Amino acid sequence: MEKIAITGLGIVSPSGLEKRSFWANIKSGRSVIEKITRFDASRYPSHIAGHVHDLDAYSNVSSRLLKKIDVFSHMALIASELAIQDAKLDLAQENLKRAGIFMGNALGGWLYAETELRDLYMEGREGVSPFMASAWFPAAPQGQISIHYQLKGYSKTVVADRASSLMAIAYAAKTLVRGKNDFILAGGMEAPVTPYALLCCNTSGMLTQRNDHPETAYRPFDQTRDGFAIAEGAGILTLESEVRAQKRNAPIYGYILGYGTTTDAVDRIQPAGDGKELARAIRMALDDAGLEASQIDYICADGAGTLLGDISETRAIKQVFNGFSKKIPISAPKSIFGNMLGASGAMDVITTLLAMEHKMVPPTINYETPDPECDLDYCPNKAQAKEIKNALVISRGRGGINCALILQKA
Repeated sequence: MEKIAITGLGIVSPSGLEKRSFWANIKSGRSVIEKITRFDASRYPSHIAGHVHDLDAYSNVSSRLLKKIDVFSHMALIASELAIQDAKLDLAQENLKRAGIFMGNALGGWLYAETELRDLYMEGREGVSPFMASAWFPAAPQGQISIHYQLKGYSKTVVADRASSLMAIAYAAKTLVRGKNDFILAGGMEAPVTPYALLCCNTSGMLTQRNDHPETAYRPFDQTRDGFAIAEGAGILTLESEVRAQKRNAPIYGYILGYGTTTDAVDRIQPAGDGKELARAIRMALDDAGLEASQIDYICADGAGTLLGDISETRAIKQVFNGFSKKIPISAPKSIFGNMLGASGAMDVITTLLAMEHKMVPPTINYETPDPECDLDYCPNKAQAKEIKNALVISRGRGGINCALILQKA
C-alpha cells in the first residue's frame, strides 16, 4: 500500500485533551479509572470507568448546538478541531469537496436517546425532542463534523464493535490511496458512561467487577484479570498522501503502511481461542506493508483483559512472530484510561505514534501475576525506552472481528 501520512492528532481522553499532558500521563502509567458518580451505578456489576472531565474547557461548540447533539458528537467535534489545528490545515484554502470523514463507534449516542425515551414514557410523543432522530445514531458525529466544517467528500461511518475506529482509519487510508479525497479526518468516538449503555456493556460479561479498587481493576494479560473497564473519549487523525503532506510542509507523525482484517466465524461474541484468524489478519497487514515480522519493533495490543481475549491474542502473536515474539515489547496502554470500545483503535494509533516520537514503549499497568499462557514481554507497569520504527496495532471486536494496522515512524 502507498504510504499515507498522519499529520494531525486530536485527543479527547480521560488522560487529557492535550498531547503533552496525555503522553505524560501515559508514560507515567497513572491510572484514571474511577467510580461512576454521574448517576447511581452502584447496582451494576461493574460501575467504574474512565471519564472525560474537562470537555467544556476545550469546546468549540455553541450552547445552541449542544442541545441538539449527544456527547459523543460533542467529543468528535473537539477532537476534529484539535486534529485540524495540529495538522496546520487551512480549510479556506482546501477543496472541501475532496475532504472526507471516516469515523467509527460501537454504541451511538445513548445519553440523548435515554433522555428522550424517558420523556416519551413520561409525557408521550409530544415530549420528545425532534433532534432525537439526528442525535443518537452512529453516523451522527460524521454528519456534525461535515456540517461544522463543510467537508463534502467521500465519507463513511463504521460500526464493528471495538474494532470500529481502527477499521475506519484503515478504510480512510485505502480511500486516499485510490485518490478519492485529498485529506480525511479519521478516527472514533464513544460515550458509554450512561445508564443504558453501561447496562448493555455489563450484559456482555466482559467488564471487570473490581469496583473497590478502580485504579487497579483493568489488568490485561495478568492472571487475575476479570475484564476491562470502559471509558469515554474520541481520537481523530488527519490523513493525507505523503506527497501532499511534504508539499505543504506539514508535520508528519508517521505513516500507515498496511492493514489486514479477518473474522473468526466461531461465536457471536467470543473470539476463537486458537488465534489463527487474528494471526492471518496480522500477516495480511505485514504483506500489505511489505515488511517482515522481524521488522516490527512494538505491538500495541487489543488487551481485552479477558481470559479468552488475552490468551488468543498471545497465541496469534506467537504464530506470526515465532522466535521474535519474546523479543518484541507488547503493551496495552488503554489499561491506564480504560477501553473506549469503538474509539479504542484510534486511541491506540495515537498512543503508538506518540511512543514513536518519544522513543518510549508505554506500559501495561496492573500487571502483577504472570499468566503461564501469556508469557511475552507486556512492558509491565513501567515505560521502556526504545526506538520504534515500525509498529503493529491490533484491535478486535465481538463476534470474532480481527483488525491489524502497520504504522511506520516518519
